[in-house]
Amino acid sequence: MERIGFRMEQSHNTLESQQKQKKTGVLAVLTMVLATGLWVGYEVSVGDQPEHAVTESHAIEEAHHTEHSAEVGTSEDHHTKSAHDQNDHAEHDDHASNSAEHSAGLAHVPAWYSVLPFVALLLCIAILPLFHKTEHWWEKNSNRFLVAAGLGVITLLYYAFVDGHGVHDHISHGHSEPGVPAAMTVLKNALMAEYIPFITLLFSLYVITGGIAIEARIVGKPYVNTGLIGLGALLASFVGTTGAAMLLIRPLLTANAKREYVAHTVIFFIFAVCNTGGCLLPIGDPPLFLGYLRGVDFFWTLKLWPMWLFANLMILAVYFFWDTMFVRKESAESFVIESSDAPALQVFGSLNLLWLICVVICVATLDPSKPFPGTSFKAPMYFREMLMLLFTAASLMTTTSEVRRKNSFNYDAIIEVAALFSGIFICMQPPVQILNVYGKTLGFDSPMKFFWGTGTLSSFLDNAPTYVVFFETAKTMEPVGNTVAGVSEIFLIAISLGAVFMGAMTYIGNGPNFMVKAIAEKNNIRMPSFFGYMFYSVAVLVPIFLLTTLIFL
Repeated sequence: MERIGFRMEQSHNTLESQQKQKKTGVLAVLTMVLATGLWVGYEVSVGDQPEHAVTESHAIEEAHHTEHSAEVGTSEDHHTKSAHDQNDHAEHDDHASNSAEHSAGLAHVPAWYSVLPFVALLLCIAILPLFHKTEHWWEKNSNRFLVAAGLGVITLLYYAFVDGHGVHDHISHGHSEPGVPAAMTVLKNALMAEYIPFITLLFSLYVITGGIAIEARIVGKPYVNTGLIGLGALLASFVGTTGAAMLLIRPLLTANAKREYVAHTVIFFIFAVCNTGGCLLPIGDPPLFLGYLRGVDFFWTLKLWPMWLFANLMILAVYFFWDTMFVRKESAESFVIESSDAPALQVFGSLNLLWLICVVICVATLDPSKPFPGTSFKAPMYFREMLMLLFTAASLMTTTSEVRRKNSFNYDAIIEVAALFSGIFICMQPPVQILNVYGKTLGFDSPMKFFWGTGTLSSFLDNAPTYVVFFETAKTMEPVGNTVAGVSEIFLIAISLGAVFMGAMTYIGNGPNFMVKAIAEKNNIRMPSFFGYMFYSVAVLVPIFLLTTLIFL
């Protein structure tokens, strides 16, 4: 049953606590700005040359050196080496062999058991909240981070002492040596190339939209809730799914403050606002942004509007019917609007809309691998993140504590996401590496297969790297019809829809899912467990996605 008691969390939401949070937040953000600024300065001055990276030319040189050493070893004039020298030479040969193997294009696949830490982390997220003995322990973000970091360390230990091969460096595009350098490269790929940009964007949108308070004298009737969710689905493509979710989740919760049955409303909000609404522009969802960085035209995703409209209308229709059923169980007092002289709609902290637009512009234009539009300037790595953090600091400094108090703003939800995804990004490196090798052999030869393949993996892996894997897989296939950035358009449509839409299937499919869940729980809404949520998503979304496949793919 979904019967829950809703009560806005007020125990730590005083003006004094908000002022303290503001000071702490400004200090933390400025520290992060300083750190990213130092990195930008370092990259501008000396460039990014990882200590353990081995470029392809270096690999070839090492291979040639190995061959030369072997020839010398067979020469009659060659003196006998000491045992110590022979060991050193053997180690060098192994490294050179691995480097030569990489330069020849022979990809290495991690062992199957390397994915176990990732599976274990997913199971922890799914199961630990279900048991009374672990439920409260798991509520602490420090414990979540302990589990995520511990499993991440196990993954790194596998690369350091078991795998025995080098790893491709996503930043320098070189190849590491085996052992500890490989583990450090995996850590670098996970945190520096993926996690930091990911969490910086989510953090910026979370803090800035948390400074916009919308007060409306409305109650959570089915048509009101449906309208708010529909508005969020529209905004998601233009301010990002995270921005839209953070902007509207609190007004939605406030409108339903007196209702007893609220969890299903939050679930449908996650479906539409955090996921399916974000497919019209690259800034809507990270997978589409990665496609834009790989050459997909910025406005190409507008071609997805028929699928966007169909999926979201279906979700809204199902929700309206569902909520109408629950309204019959509510008391009449749940829908009483208290008399007040206040305007029907008030927006506080509207200056944050400017900071929000600035962040969106940063995401859309400051790609380190591309010139800034209309110029030859290429942003250094983390320059974009530094600017986003500066706008976040500006939001904290220009927004009054009273506005954030109205939102019951705190950092708990974003800290939860940061803690869990720090481990997810590390632990998912082996499965993503396996997919990069075997993706071509999985038999994806139709839009339907690309849609469901991309979508299924996006439900459990982060949808951004999953999109990249299938994008690159589609590029290797024989073109069918029109192509976009080297990918058949019919395949790219399927991949884009699968990554964006099916991120809604689980709490971990897309970053905003977890944040909305955490905010709801902080407001004493008993959200379903990992598998409980999947009961809703399978029952509601799978039929809609099947219809999407039949009609559009």
